[in-house]
Amino acid sequence: MKTISEYKDLALQSLEGNWTKVAVASFINFLILEILGSGPSLFMEPTAGAVLQGVITIILLPLLWSYIVFFLRLIRKEDLAYGHLFDGFRQYGRILLAMLLKGIYTLLWSLLLIVPGIIKEYSYAMTEFILKDNPEMNGEQAICESMRMMEGHKMQLFLLDLSMIGWLILSLLTLGIGFLFSIPYLYSAHAHFYENLKAESLTSNP
Repeated sequence: MKTISEYKDLALQSLEGNWTKVAVASFINFLILEILGSGPSLFMEPTAGAVLQGVITIILLPLLWSYIVFFLRLIRKEDLAYGHLFDGFRQYGRILLAMLLKGIYTLLWSLLLIVPGIIKEYSYAMTEFILKDNPEMNGEQAICESMRMMEGHKMQLFLLDLSMIGWLILSLLTLGIGFLFSIPYLYSAHAHFYENLKAESLTSNP
């Protein structure tokens, strides 16, 4: 496995020349989630609005998946057309159920204690990428594969995320504008982490 610094360097290399495109992609994603996710609830009674917002957020989970795997396309130097931000809707049922299942499992572990929830979140961290590379897999299979791949690597990914804290704090200080750049940086690093795990898995299981 590569070092944390190497993953960050690889992410920056992949983003070089693509910062504007990923910032626009992030803005599009944010705008859709805000307009569709929060907009209707603003005109409703608070409790009903919160319920509606939760339902819409679940319905839009494939949009989040599309955004995450957009960065796998980036590091592989594939086509980065903005239309790919909606790829999850082309296999809507499969992606929705997988993302929903991942969220439910994480929530259930978090209800036990915070630490087990965090550990499981990192166990499931590669699920989105695995779903993209393995269209024959359902959500349960992708989650199990993520757990297998992340065995012994959860702490390294956690430390990678921890090393990004400065970027995220800076993003808050810019009234959120910085997130258009820091989130792509984070997900690009995650994509490189996945590629490394995948290569390592193929080597150990020819």
